[in-house]
Amino acid sequence: MAITERKHWIDNLRWVTVLLVLLYHVIYFYNNKGVFGGIGGFGDYPQCPQYQDVVMYILYPWFMPLLFILAGISARYALGKQSAREWFRSRTRKLLVPGTIGLFVFHWMVGYFNTAVASRTGVFEGMPLPVKYIVMAVSGIGPLWFVQVLWLLCLVLLLVRAIDRKDRFWTWCGKAGIVPVIFLGILFWAGEQTLVQNPRPESLDGLWNLYKPVFYAIPFLLGYFVFSHDEVQRKVKDAWIPLIVCAVVAGGILVATTFGQDNTSPQYLGSPLNCIYGWLACLALMGWFQARFDRTGAFASYMTRSSYGIYIVHYLVVASLGYMMKTYTQLPPLAMYVILAVAVFTVSPLIYEILRRIPFIRWCVFGEKVSG
Repeated sequence: MAITERKHWIDNLRWVTVLLVLLYHVIYFYNNKGVFGGIGGFGDYPQCPQYQDVVMYILYPWFMPLLFILAGISARYALGKQSAREWFRSRTRKLLVPGTIGLFVFHWMVGYFNTAVASRTGVFEGMPLPVKYIVMAVSGIGPLWFVQVLWLLCLVLLLVRAIDRKDRFWTWCGKAGIVPVIFLGILFWAGEQTLVQNPRPESLDGLWNLYKPVFYAIPFLLGYFVFSHDEVQRKVKDAWIPLIVCAVVAGGILVATTFGQDNTSPQYLGSPLNCIYGWLACLALMGWFQARFDRTGAFASYMTRSSYGIYIVHYLVVASLGYMMKTYTQLPPLAMYVILAVAVFTVSPLIYEILRRIPFIRWCVFGEKVSG
């Protein structure tokens, strides 16, 4: 299936979601709800509620699954224009290169701040500098887990396509009505059940729960097989208003009944209400953006081209500035949030624009071709 006209709503929804990821990381970095990562909050919950953390509860259930759905749709469109070999080569350069080589070229700096607390406790005392560098590079993965998982799912997709060479399953999925599409949320819930409920500290359970490959395979493959159909997209678009109403209601109940819990724990993520809200939000946003934002302009075109690169580099701003303000200043919390938010939305694009103009660096960090 070849796409002759670009669907701007997909581009717009993708870069808007990326910007929300940036906002999420500003809030998450100072959270006090027990969410792993960041530097901690400004007091213990519930004595210090930190109501701004509600942003995490609103965004986390859906924004990464939605990015995988959009990636699956885009994969279907790209494979209608390229051979599987060409597509996978481009995906490898765009995803695997930044997710491996980029760690040692750029993201070791993120790892420096991620390991700063451990360094102060003497964990790295006496460790040779080359070993410290490797540890920092690996510790700097941060948001790059997304590109690593996405590359793996691209490989899985090629295997699935090899089984269904005549596209029979894809054709059959195109017949889905809005009710079956809504009930696909059961798969969303089933994917969350693959998480390890009580991860063992000495094992790789925590890493499995972070990457969630089985869970993220579901929205990616649904994007490819179901939501890449024009007719399915139209049905979701026609239902965007009731979908948004239902998503808002489900989200409101979720936040009201669970605020204060670790919203990234396996138990929380696997709860039926979290899954209902996450799935409805994905559908509602796809319908809404088709209905209202299927157009482009100068800023939207720039963000379409640049949002991936901004995503790749933004966490250095969060980790470095966020850590230094909390550790070395006495700024009030509100000032830290404002400064960090302004910085991540302004400095991240600036870093991207600088690095993309350095040929070898742009290949290592963004997976872009050295020339052109």
